[in-house]
Amino acid sequence: MFVRFLRWIFKTVGGCLARISFEGQENLPPHGPYILTANHLSIFDVPVVFGWLGSEDVTGWAAEKWEQHPIFGPLLRLGGGIFIQRGEVDRGALQAAVEWLKAGKIFGMAPEGTRTKTGGLARAKTGVAFLADKTNAPIVPVGLIGTEKIAPALKRLSRAQVTVRIGTPFTLPPLGEADRVADLRANTNEVMCRIAALLPPEYRGIYADHPRLKELLSEIPSSQFDPSETQSP
Repeated sequence: MFVRFLRWIFKTVGGCLARISFEGQENLPPHGPYILTANHLSIFDVPVVFGWLGSEDVTGWAAEKWEQHPIFGPLLRLGGGIFIQRGEVDRGALQAAVEWLKAGKIFGMAPEGTRTKTGGLARAKTGVAFLADKTNAPIVPVGLIGTEKIAPALKRLSRAQVTVRIGTPFTLPPLGEADRVADLRANTNEVMCRIAALLPPEYRGIYADHPRLKELLSEIPSSQFDPSETQSP
């Protein structure tokens, strides 16, 4: 019940702060388990995505610094958020996410682990590949465009244009036994290139010249959205 209320708050607040459009909603599976992955531009990413996600069986990681926050701490706990220690391998948080997915639910995450400082994709951590390997859950890539403009727009008493692009679900190959570290990195790069393919060039960051991204861009049907399109301020 509280999660439904929280989603309503996110959706209401998000709609007041920005003009939000969605592309590819038909790609969202009807239910979990799946891992929803997105680029991380702003503190507004969470209300934008989760406010419009049509499910209450969803959670994600939150940096442990928010656990003691007088407002966000209680909200995250009541909403089922999983607090994670940054800068280290938090096995408890990883296991909690695995159990959530194995229960048939949805886990949302930003593979980069923190907000980008440039607007472009940064090198991702391998947690997403670890979760996929442990649960065999499909991954739904999401490209967020414009959430970093919400705060500056509010200062001008205006609303930013935000676009949420939802890509086709996919699965990652199992990790090999010879070099699991290399396989984790390769699978993580696959996830990030899938996200990058949903974004305009200026958002692709360090993955802009990745060979796999070029392959994915060449495969996008002309009938789908144009990832080169940018948002007006």
